[in-house]
Amino acid sequence: MDKRIVTQLMICMDAASKHEDGKPGYVLVIGATNRPDALDRALRRPGRFDREITLGVPDENARTKILRVLTRNVKLGGAFDLVKVSKLTPGFVGTDLVSLVDNAGRLCMRRNIEAKELELSAQDEDWWKKPWTLDKANLNITMSDFEEAAKLVQPSSKREGFTSIPDVKWEDIGGLDRLRMKFNEYIVNRIKDPVAYEKSGLKNLETAFLLHGPPGCGKTLIAKAVANEAGANFIHIKGPEIMSKYVGESELAVRNIFSRARTCSPCIIFFDEVDALTSQRGKEGGWVVERVLLAELDGGDPRKGVYVIGATNRLDVIDRALLRSGRFGEILYVTLPNQDERGLILKTLSKNCSLDADVDLIAIARSKACENLSGADLKRMMAKAAMVAHRENCSKIKAVHFEKVLKKIKPSVTDKV
Repeated sequence: MDKRIVTQLMICMDAASKHEDGKPGYVLVIGATNRPDALDRALRRPGRFDREITLGVPDENARTKILRVLTRNVKLGGAFDLVKVSKLTPGFVGTDLVSLVDNAGRLCMRRNIEAKELELSAQDEDWWKKPWTLDKANLNITMSDFEEAAKLVQPSSKREGFTSIPDVKWEDIGGLDRLRMKFNEYIVNRIKDPVAYEKSGLKNLETAFLLHGPPGCGKTLIAKAVANEAGANFIHIKGPEIMSKYVGESELAVRNIFSRARTCSPCIIFFDEVDALTSQRGKEGGWVVERVLLAELDGGDPRKGVYVIGATNRLDVIDRALLRSGRFGEILYVTLPNQDERGLILKTLSKNCSLDADVDLIAIARSKACENLSGADLKRMMAKAAMVAHRENCSKIKAVHFEKVLKKIKPSVTDKV
């Protein structure tokens, strides 16, 4: 904003705040912005814009109330459930819900028009030459219309490229049942049924988790699967991406991430390569950035419904101050898959492949050549086997193709890592 405009605005606001006789003024000034941090600080002091109200992304209950208002004058048919619709629309703001109702109405009209055209065409070939109308009794928006409309409307938060619900499911990973149970207890069930947890006195459970282990073992996929199962928004941050050479920018980026997560809760923040932000104290790197992260994890600002998952291959370089209860209080090791888990991973990876009847994925997973292979290694092995089959003009991947690949493939990590 131009300095002269800011100065004049401050003069006018100061003058309007009181009368010449010293009594309080009666001029109410309301401002709106999507970027409060871009405002001049002088405008945000007492006497000017001294009351700040954050209008965040509505939660499930708020979305239900908004939908109830938007559908007051809409004909709804069948077993309609607004609560179910609100669960289908995480991250939607008011305008997104308006668009949702509009799209559901259009789908209802299209469905009725197509049904009427089909009915008339069966009766008369020249039906299109005659006037016809729709039966108003059938113009009811159904639950299926809203479910289809939800697929067409992209929430504002996702359009901005900041939050979204991942499309990765646990079935897409294979194995890792122990971690799935852990995250179900600590995150998924808390988001789905917060009242039950509060009644049980489970208000102070950990909300930040650190995944560590060899590379390629599925740490990123785990975080995405948790967000998908919980129906929570997901913010994926790679540690090195927010490090800046300019003073203060990295710390501001961390604050903005948590601020944004609070406005679109329930939300999971995933810090990939978190060790880039949290080197041991005294070493070269951003201790200031780590201090901001510590403050956010400690909950200086309330972050109800915001969960943090960090991932690292280098637990040894992370400052111990971050690894205590209340910060990254739950440290979970993601190990290399065992024989059974390798079999599950290969079955998951083979869903989009055409395998010959002679391929035994369980036997391949238990073979000596597959020892110490990570999930990423198994994915690479499957891709190479498909490439060998393609070179030989085979429509299906055969056991012999896997044998050729297994002779050459080597694990990216060892059991000592």
